Amino acid sequence: MKPVRFVFSFVLAFSAVAAVAQAPDPRLAAVLTQMDAASQQFKNARADFSQDYYEAIVRETTNQSGSIYFERKGGATQMGAVIVDPKRGKQKVLEFKDGMLRMFDIPNDQIRLIKPGSNQGQVETFLTLGFGGSGKDLARAWNISYGGSETLTDGGQPVKTEKLELVSKDPGVRNTFTKVTIWIDPVRGISLKQVFETPSHDRRTSTYSHVKVNGKIDAGSFEIKKGSHTTVVGP
Repeated sequence: MKPVRFVFSFVLAFSAVAAVAQAPDPRLAAVLTQMDAASQQFKNARADFSQDYYEAIVRETTNQSGSIYFERKGGATQMGAVIVDPKRGKQKVLEFKDGMLRMFDIPNDQIRLIKPGSNQGQVETFLTLGFGGSGKDLARAWNISYGGSETLTDGGQPVKTEKLELVSKDPGVRNTFTKVTIWIDPVRGISLKQVFETPSHDRRTSTYSHVKVNGKIDAGSFEIKKGSHTTVVGP
């Protein structure tokens, strides 16, 4: 489950009327309106990331980092990520495109294919969670609580973010994540921090930096390169 949760954690779904009815706080309504405006302009984003995974049962925290991109094409969002272990170097390349998740385990030279099927909507929701998703979509998929403004940094520069606590309206998602907290820069429509909490009290914290919005994406650096001995598992 860890690889799938890793992908869902990046990551983010989505009516102004619904948002206001759900949360009458005018500050939240203003944030969601800003997200709507940013979503209209969003084409892509690239960022560096660092992720800590706390496993409650063993009380251990592991860390991984890398780079990630999100790109909107034809009304759908695709994603690519390169994951690096601080001790062992590049370990995985992830790609979500055309409704298929591909995970390349580099040390084992194996590609795992996962087709979300009936969970396609959930995957799309997570892929747009703070990267191009609109405020309307967010309110449609989540019950939102406004947590106030906080200043974070992006590439050493202070950025005013809005803290939003999310509880999914989908029971299936709640079985995986009881709560998601995001710190979003509503002007750019991107999140600089995300915390995912599970029913077993595990916690995954992702931070993003050097975020570039609507720039040129070097797709080659996120490409899965299959060799003659690479094995493929899945559909």
